[in-house]
Amino acid sequence: MNANKQNFGRVALIGIGLIGSSLARIIKRDGLADHIVVSARTEDSLNKALELGIADSVTLETAEAVKDADIVVICTPMGAYKSIIEAAAPALKKGAIVTDVGSVKGSALNDLGPHIPEGVHLIPAHPVAGTEHSGPEAGFAELFEDRWCILTPPPGADEGAIKTITDLWQATGANIEIMDAGHHDLVMAMTSHIPHLIAYTIVGTATDLENSLRDEVIKFSAGGFRDFTRIAASDPSMWRDVFLNNREAVLEMLQRFNEDLTAMQRAIRWGEADTLYELFERTREIRRGVIDAKQA
Repeated sequence: MNANKQNFGRVALIGIGLIGSSLARIIKRDGLADHIVVSARTEDSLNKALELGIADSVTLETAEAVKDADIVVICTPMGAYKSIIEAAAPALKKGAIVTDVGSVKGSALNDLGPHIPEGVHLIPAHPVAGTEHSGPEAGFAELFEDRWCILTPPPGADEGAIKTITDLWQATGANIEIMDAGHHDLVMAMTSHIPHLIAYTIVGTATDLENSLRDEVIKFSAGGFRDFTRIAASDPSMWRDVFLNNREAVLEMLQRFNEDLTAMQRAIRWGEADTLYELFERTREIRRGVIDAKQA
């Protein structure tokens, strides 16, 4: 073992879906912890974690999982946060760090913060990575490489705890950004939440078409619709909680999108070729920027 390799002690993963299982794979592969304990809602998930070799021990009880843990990572849909932290709080040891992987940080602070015991540190995090797949078997160790992980520590958060969570995510290959939770939620509403909402809506529209037309839409799916179906295949529980927990930012960005969509309708109706071309040319630059940033 590399003498300079970090060790994060005992790590408890609450939830073992795509993100949790990917993180567990990395910790196991690189020897980053003395022990990984996994808690989940079902025996099937726990058995799968053991079968995959990504857990040293498993339990259905949150309090049992977090006992003696140095780092607790909540990897569940955000609707479960309150019940999880209420169960975990009495068992958390002093000096432990509680973090998460959810894509709405304002609600993470609001749901978790009031229940964090004195001497325990809360450092919310959001690894901006994922696929449309879910479950323990969906994870893979390369998921976070060259992606961003955004930390949104509350005011006055312990600097040592921030560094520990920074070190943990850097060990996965992720780049780290620290920002205000509200700003994070506004950015994610545009870059992630609205695109998913549009995908769900477009695919939902297709399912409402009369049978013959719907079958042809599926049969002749070109790149655009095919990509929408991939996005719309994402975990429904997770995305339900995303929209409910980030509703203000999502609704603000959705209003902007609706206004721009109305302008597009007008340009098409009146044959405004220059308007359409200028927009399409401008949006090509965004794609080039995404590629240059190695986020494609």
